[in-house]
Amino acid sequence: MENLGQDAARIVIEPGLRAEHRASAARGYWQAFSRKLRYPLGPQEKAVAFFEQVIAPDHAISAISSNGRFLGVAGFKSPHGSFIGGTFSDLAEVYGTFGAAWRAMLVSSLERECEPGTLLMDGIFVDPEARGLGVGTALLQAIVDHAETSGLERVRLDVIDTNTRARALYEREGFVAQNVQSLGIFAPVFGFSSATEMTRTLSDHPGTQDAVNAAFDA
Repeated sequence: MENLGQDAARIVIEPGLRAEHRASAARGYWQAFSRKLRYPLGPQEKAVAFFEQVIAPDHAISAISSNGRFLGVAGFKSPHGSFIGGTFSDLAEVYGTFGAAWRAMLVSSLERECEPGTLLMDGIFVDPEARGLGVGTALLQAIVDHAETSGLERVRLDVIDTNTRARALYEREGFVAQNVQSLGIFAPVFGFSSATEMTRTLSDHPGTQDAVNAAFDA
């Protein structure tokens, strides 16, 4: 990807994921989470193929530049689906029946239930060349705004112990650490030892839309 230049000075946040950005989102998801998913879903070419197959655009919020270039995406989970979902059949189509069987077992250990009144985030990442432009903050605020306009009470996400940079962003945006879940014997498989549940209660953090607008104009 060539340098973004001035065309990325203004961030455009839009619901969903454009069809032409599907492959970029699949590659970006792998780049962002390959350390955690390298054993369950690797190698890279198969993981990217799987993501591109199962991505649910209606469970995403995208960031693009003013001329339509993909900058990043935030996914979420609802009772109706998730950004990266898929079935055993989807896994088997990419990895074969045997490969799908043990991969499904590992991936299921990372599954989180979507609680009533809560929007559960399902991954957020920014294209490496767009970092430092406020894209991550704008996407996170847009997720909060989506939850708020949907009448939900809170936004929840999980952050792994090795991702201190992301945790700092979440804390700045009003998320509070809750439970810590240890991976125990699965730690070597996923590349981290624990994950912290963080939540943001929407009524405690007003002015979401103002924050989004400020992020767009920065």
